[in-house]
Amino acid sequence: MAGMISGTSADAVDVAVCEFSSGLLPGEAALRLLAYREEPMDPALRDRLARLWRDGTARLDELTELNVALGEVFAGAVERVIREVGIPDLGLIASHGQTIYHLVEPGRTKGTLQMGEPAVIAERTGVTVAADFRPADMAAGGEGAPLVPHFDALFFGGKRVRALQNLGGIANVTFVAPGMQPYAFDTGPGNALLDVAARLLFGEPYDLDGRHAAAGNVDGHLLSSLLAHPYFRREPPKSTGREIFGDAFTANAIAQGRESGSGPEDIMATLTALTAKSIADAYRRFGPPGIEEMVLSGGGAHNQALVEGLRRCLPSVSILAHEDFGIPGDAKEAVAFALLGYETLLGLPGNLPACTGAARPVILGKLVPGRNYPSLMRTIFGREGAWSPIEALRLVD
Repeated sequence: MAGMISGTSADAVDVAVCEFSSGLLPGEAALRLLAYREEPMDPALRDRLARLWRDGTARLDELTELNVALGEVFAGAVERVIREVGIPDLGLIASHGQTIYHLVEPGRTKGTLQMGEPAVIAERTGVTVAADFRPADMAAGGEGAPLVPHFDALFFGGKRVRALQNLGGIANVTFVAPGMQPYAFDTGPGNALLDVAARLLFGEPYDLDGRHAAAGNVDGHLLSSLLAHPYFRREPPKSTGREIFGDAFTANAIAQGRESGSGPEDIMATLTALTAKSIADAYRRFGPPGIEEMVLSGGGAHNQALVEGLRRCLPSVSILAHEDFGIPGDAKEAVAFALLGYETLLGLPGNLPACTGAARPVILGKLVPGRNYPSLMRTIFGREGAWSPIEALRLVD
């Protein structure tokens, strides 16, 4: 099966083709990663999404069209990977889609909107699609995020006190430790502010390797002001998005920095320090005692200035790469949603209530039948023990 997601930056569709099978031990599943690709997003479509997020409003006809256009993009991405890898009998596509808006503000009716019409993906590929994973958790009282901790708990749990830190547009962490129930939350901004600042300050899509940040000096007054945002003090479970940490937040930070005399590199250094410091502060406030290892994934793991900032803020924690455990860090979220699709197909819960705040574990996602649906159902219903809970995940070659 294939897992797909387009992150906060909307620069590419990540596609991971995975194989899941019963492991050697009861309750264990074996994972084989067959292929991972990043299929670039069409620049014109990405610009339309950027305008949507920047303005915060959209016409109904534009939203309707974008949903179908994104479905075509996702369908094309998975078709190219399937063709390249040579997998003629893909059973399921698990598509997270593109997050358009994630509404969890206090006092508002919670909701979330991911686009990329799954019916288009199913029609183009002929493969059954699991999609729209977040609403079921929100219906059960959760925030619909984070969902990747389900993978983290199965793959990394039970060995050491670890922080599984994803540095996507929004930074999120899963804490696992022997004898402890895993829990997770969004710590705050990851790459989101850095990408917007790179565009506004330097006309670049992102700060490559953190070079601009490394050339600047942190504006201490600005950093303190940004860290005063109430989100950082909110108790978990909690989640956030570009609705809070996006264009408006970045533009305001840049304006404050310029007023205090900071140059472009100094502002970039300060925003990078904000990401590192907010993560470290979250560990101290809400993390378990004795964190031994941080395992990094996501695009921010390539930002050397950010990684060095984390080392300075957390000197007693060993920082490891997701690649050290056999799965590319950039592939983690796509693999995680492939797993969630597998759970959906088997009728197994995929959320962790301690992470999302839901009242109970629920089955996530909605199935859109493809042309392979009858044969897929025959395979699933004919499989002995298909509904046994998965308690551990093991990578195999």
